[in-house]
Amino acid sequence: MILVVSAISNIAAQTENPIPYGNNEKAGNYKQVNGIKMYYEIYGTGKPLVLLHGNGGSIKGHTRRIEYFKTNFQVIAIDSRGHGKSIDPSNKQLTYTQMADDVSVLLDSLKIKDAYLWGQSDGGILGLLLAIHHPEKVAKVAVFGANLYPGKKAIYNEIDKLVMDTLKVTKDPRTKNLYNLLAYQPDIKDKDLQKIKCPVLVMSGDRDAIRLEHSIEIFNNIPNANFFVMPGATHFGSYEKPELFNLVLSSFFNEPFKKTSTVDIFTGKAKR
Repeated sequence: MILVVSAISNIAAQTENPIPYGNNEKAGNYKQVNGIKMYYEIYGTGKPLVLLHGNGGSIKGHTRRIEYFKTNFQVIAIDSRGHGKSIDPSNKQLTYTQMADDVSVLLDSLKIKDAYLWGQSDGGILGLLLAIHHPEKVAKVAVFGANLYPGKKAIYNEIDKLVMDTLKVTKDPRTKNLYNLLAYQPDIKDKDLQKIKCPVLVMSGDRDAIRLEHSIEIFNNIPNANFFVMPGATHFGSYEKPELFNLVLSSFFNEPFKKTSTVDIFTGKAKR
């Protein structure tokens, strides 16, 4: 979430790189998807890895991740509906459900099945929704700073107030649309999370915008989940500590999923 500081993540993601990620004619293309022109870029070869940005973000914010992961994966970076270079002529209120369905249709059009997904913030919400409603498309999903519902039970009070106060005063249609997402969506129930069958990596900064207990709620309700809390990190931990982030995400995607507990080890139930 957190549109108000999305510019920080975009700036932090940029490096001196000759490849204009997010505006690359050689790698970019459009697809007609659910009444919009969805923009995406593809880099590298291998297992498909879909990158989903946060509220107000775009492919440009994935610069460091694309650079790192394109050597081992086919990286598919997407501008969500109403974001970046994707063109939505309707100007209707965005919904996470619609945005997740857009990604599903795009993957169908690209003939991509069983992809890995990583989502930052709102992109993490889309990743969870895809795993719930389009499970055949998702092999593994990692989310950083995702939330199941809006409001102070999930988000720190000051940030929730900032969102609501902005909605009261803004006259900009795009800002209003994006902040409405933060203020009134999503609506993912614990029972929805319990339907997810694929492995999930729940990630959070230890000083995130999302309450740590909320991230734990997500972890506790997904049958096949791992949990990573990045020390000394905010909602933008993937930008603040890119080497650590890349190491953890690579481990999750490249190694067999494990959820052996200490109890399993002590009681002899752990598989040898």
